[in-house]
Amino acid sequence: MDRRICAIALSVMALSALFFSIADAQVLSGNNAAAVEQKIMTTPQAIVLGVVEGVTEYLPVSSTGHLLLAEKILGISRNPYLSAAQKLQVKDALDAYTICIQVGAILAVLWLYFGRLKQMVRGISGNDAGGRRLLISVAAGFLPAAVMGLLFNHAIKTYLFGPWPVVAAWLVGGIAILVVSRRNPRTPQEKRFCIPVDDMTWKMALVIGFAQCIAMWPGVSRSLVTIMGGLLVGLTMEAAVEYSFLLGVVTLGAATAYDVLKHGRMMLQIFDHYSLIVGVTVAFLAALVSVKWMVRYLSRHGLEVFGYYRVAIAVVTTVFLLTAEKIWIQ
Repeated sequence: MDRRICAIALSVMALSALFFSIADAQVLSGNNAAAVEQKIMTTPQAIVLGVVEGVTEYLPVSSTGHLLLAEKILGISRNPYLSAAQKLQVKDALDAYTICIQVGAILAVLWLYFGRLKQMVRGISGNDAGGRRLLISVAAGFLPAAVMGLLFNHAIKTYLFGPWPVVAAWLVGGIAILVVSRRNPRTPQEKRFCIPVDDMTWKMALVIGFAQCIAMWPGVSRSLVTIMGGLLVGLTMEAAVEYSFLLGVVTLGAATAYDVLKHGRMMLQIFDHYSLIVGVTVAFLAALVSVKWMVRYLSRHGLEVFGYYRVAIAVVTTVFLLTAEKIWIQ
């Protein structure tokens, strides 16, 4: 336990140092310096976003979709006194903020799966063959998303980070879960779902990695497609969930680092360090609870309940959009 605490503390300090160094490395340019004079995120808003991120990051319901919905309902980026250019800067900063508080969810998985992390470290040094195989599998699963993310990140944020694409993804994903669940009832004894995570091959991981690329569409859910991808290649439900978590640490970590480097200064200029610390801390605590619950639940049940939830939230959000559309106008 002491080693876990040390690892978490070191991670937090390293990430904090990164955030602060980016924020203070240089003074914002003339155009950016006038972006926002006043901090526009309150502590309760930061807490809400942290809870939403932590609870939904590893559930197959799409954390990105829920965060987009939450930030719109909270009205964080709505300010009648901002110019069009300033609103765009606030949007970029808010997108970066919602990605950066993923650090809390990442640390939660590192905490819960610290043994797996040590196993992969031993694999690097050649002292654990299983750890080396697992490390190769995680790297292979991450590669497709890394390439696709670099190629299409701007287009995805421009055209897909909106309420209607999210609603469509929620609905289609929910229906897909229900169809698969009805046609293939979960039977843990079934031979085709018998491969543990230690016996994964890099080819199986690559299939899951390509499936993960689908989740670049907000609302699809990275957890959903990686778990279903794991089941597709023959993993047990428990193995598919565990691999999804481990792959998520690398994928989310890379996405966070990218946004910190690109929008970190502006994010901290607008939302300040305190809002970020609150969001990350709350996301960490919420993710601990969410991950533990999900592992227990999926060990006894299937994904069907998440299908119903996705369809329900898609319908509710559609009604909300049609009846309160002015809320979504920036």
